[in-house]
Amino acid sequence: MRNKHLKYGILLAITVCLIGCGKGSSQDNKEEKPPEPEEETKEEVSGNYTNPVFEPILADPTVIRDPSTGIFYAIGTSDDWGDGQGHRLMPTLKSTDLVNWTIVGDAFISKPTWKKEREKESSLWAGDLARVNGMYYLYYSYSAWADANPAIGLATSPSPSVPFVDQGKLFFTSEVGVPNSIDPLYWEEGEKKYLFWGSYSNASNQGTYGIELSSDGRSVPDLSKKFKIAAGDFEAVVLHKRDGYYYFFGSRGHCCDGAASTYHVRIARSTTLAGPYLDKNGKDIRERGNGTLFLQGNEVYAGPGHNARLIADDEGTDWFIYHAIDKEKAKVSSGATRRVLMLDKVTWTDGWPVIEGNSPSVTERPAPVFKKK
Repeated sequence: MRNKHLKYGILLAITVCLIGCGKGSSQDNKEEKPPEPEEETKEEVSGNYTNPVFEPILADPTVIRDPSTGIFYAIGTSDDWGDGQGHRLMPTLKSTDLVNWTIVGDAFISKPTWKKEREKESSLWAGDLARVNGMYYLYYSYSAWADANPAIGLATSPSPSVPFVDQGKLFFTSEVGVPNSIDPLYWEEGEKKYLFWGSYSNASNQGTYGIELSSDGRSVPDLSKKFKIAAGDFEAVVLHKRDGYYYFFGSRGHCCDGAASTYHVRIARSTTLAGPYLDKNGKDIRERGNGTLFLQGNEVYAGPGHNARLIADDEGTDWFIYHAIDKEKAKVSSGATRRVLMLDKVTWTDGWPVIEGNSPSVTERPAPVFKKK
């Protein structure tokens, strides 16, 4: 009992004792509780920051906030950071403010063994972390570079701070009929659950697709019921719902050519989850070449893209989390492209998201505002 209610509590205990002495206990007798104290004012966490917010590498980030602690967790693609620690299996970071990040460990203790094709070369890429039915679900890509039959799997955990337990595959590329089936995104709409995915291809059945999941989010009841929302010149789909629209964020270009990387982000929107998604010119992004420019490289950073979901701070400001490549430090000693973690504010103009200058910030900026839990 709080100190400020100590005197009240003592008097209450004496009263209950006097009334109840010599009487048998009963489940119907309810102890009166003193009023709860008013909630204390929580201190705001803010300040300034400068990109990158984490280095050397956290490629293809997915970010989620634990509702009970307020801690953010970010998980990235498996990579060798060139620091002597070897190949990290989906490295995991944590933060209270999206600016200061510390390493938690790896999401996986060992690589799942259910993918046999090109098993030695394959690794775990580009996951999406979501909270589903009280658990944390990590939908992930299982693929090798130029893999003909990549797959999407699922792992679960009670918390992102401990390793995930693999639950096996959702589907292989060959099973679902979508070339280069990687880059998953989980989505809930009412009581239904969906998975969006897809990546680069020139095949006739190329593109980004959506499909309904089972009620527990662990399987796909009918692989034939997929629907296309974007062409195969996009990858890394992220959706965001705001003011009656569904906004599509997709990456295009070469992600991993060091300082020569041409990765960038384009956007479109729709009034329905299944589309059609149209750019500012009213063009359908199911046709190649469409999409409105949202973020591209500048004189300092190349290849910005593969963003996480938009995160709103406690003042309602939206923040864009993504990776990019410092042109002067484009590779690490292992040879991997040095894709650092980036953060920039999103504003909304005429119903469309905007990042200042359509490029990564390179100077000090006001940080997100979060209240301490």
